[in-house]
Amino acid sequence: MVGFDLDMTLIDSRPGILTTLAVLAEESGEAALAAPDLLDALLRRNLDLVLADRLPADRAPRLADRFRELYADIGVPGSSLLPGAAAAVDAVRRRAGRVVVVTAKFPPNAVRCLAHVGLEVDAVHGWRLGPAKAEALRAEGAGVYLGDTPGDMAAAVAADALAVGVATGPHPAPELRAAGARIVLSAMTEFADRWPEAD
Repeated sequence: MVGFDLDMTLIDSRPGILTTLAVLAEESGEAALAAPDLLDALLRRNLDLVLADRLPADRAPRLADRFRELYADIGVPGSSLLPGAAAAVDAVRRRAGRVVVVTAKFPPNAVRCLAHVGLEVDAVHGWRLGPAKAEALRAEGAGVYLGDTPGDMAAAVAADALAVGVATGPHPAPELRAAGARIVLSAMTEFADRWPEAD
């Protein structure tokens, strides 16, 4: 079984996130939602944690929920497959493997994104962050986990899975290696060559 993170590992979700933030900022009048560094912060951490740091305590949870509502309709269409993502999933399937997505994304929106880009997987574990990713990987019996953040690498290590970093997100290869990546790919296009079809 091979596990994959979703955002910036299998899909480029940046355009959809930016569109959703723009609509939410206009709708709410919250200037912090238009901060130029917000997208990078969201890709590095988690929507709820980032908004809790930047918005009043009485508004952050409500606006995080509203972001997820808006994202379902206007953010999902902004998602696209990263180069090599479909080939990576196919490479696992050719070896009779299972493909599981373990992501911090809100589960229904993760499923919507996968459907939008036409990627079929065997299971989706959403709203998993840090140790919760490791729990899902252990439950699925993952032997490999690919992701673009140090947290993904730490989760793979904690789950006794091979940690494979993909330097397509905001974290460069040295950060991924420092977090436990045994292999770092510059792009998902390199995955199929590393795991060729079995004889």
